[in-house]
Amino acid sequence: MAIITLLTDFGLEDAYAGILKGVILSVNPSATIVDISHHIAPRDLVRAAYLIEASYRYFALGTVHVVVVDPGEGSDRSIVGVEMEGHRFLAPDNGVLTAVLAEGSADRAVRVENSSFFLDPVSRTFHGRDIFAPVAAHLSMGLDLGTLGPAIESEALVRLRFPQPSFTDALEIVGEVIAADRFGNLITNIYERDLVPFFEKTGEPEFAIQIGGRTIRGLSSRYSSVAFGKPLALIGSTGRMEISINGGSALKFFGAGPGEEVLVK
Repeated sequence: MAIITLLTDFGLEDAYAGILKGVILSVNPSATIVDISHHIAPRDLVRAAYLIEASYRYFALGTVHVVVVDPGEGSDRSIVGVEMEGHRFLAPDNGVLTAVLAEGSADRAVRVENSSFFLDPVSRTFHGRDIFAPVAAHLSMGLDLGTLGPAIESEALVRLRFPQPSFTDALEIVGEVIAADRFGNLITNIYERDLVPFFEKTGEPEFAIQIGGRTIRGLSSRYSSVAFGKPLALIGSTGRMEISINGGSALKFFGAGPGEEVLVK
């Protein structure tokens, strides 16, 4: 089964996402297309980088993952194809694959330049339709990545400043919110694994989490661990610590979004 995933900032109000699917299916009518999301805020590369990293491993090996969040469309930025851990990624070289590449080293990377797999003509403003979609369809039919263009070193791919948590001399973890989901949960860059050395250093089983001028005590195992409307922290499905409200929105409650500092002490 040929699976192609789509992650874009196109939204669903316009025809852009549907057109991508139309082009893919005109090349490979048997393709299975899965929408990861089309509701990335326009040009939000960090959010896109987080979502593709959180999603790709749950698809079958051989899946082609297409990411079209492309503020530099029409510029001289490159489009790249990357093969890693049995998955193939097609994305602008603008850092949107930063979190994926942080998980390991790419097996192959190429600059997508072979126009024989593009639509003709190629629009200056809709590379998703004219380049990404047809190239993804051909890859899903077995096209070798190397056919698309010259090989490049994965280390040369553009990386975003993807915030990492840090330890202070006072045995604190300083992290930040990297995303908010549609339920208002605040997803931080602090992984469960980051808390293990914290426990080892402090010797304390409980701790305080500070965000937006408020304090949460310890981690909860489920949303219902606290009273309705009360804040909590827990390890979410991506392995990151999340700040939530039982039955409500932490985004509204704390008035804190991406970039907000989270302190564990």
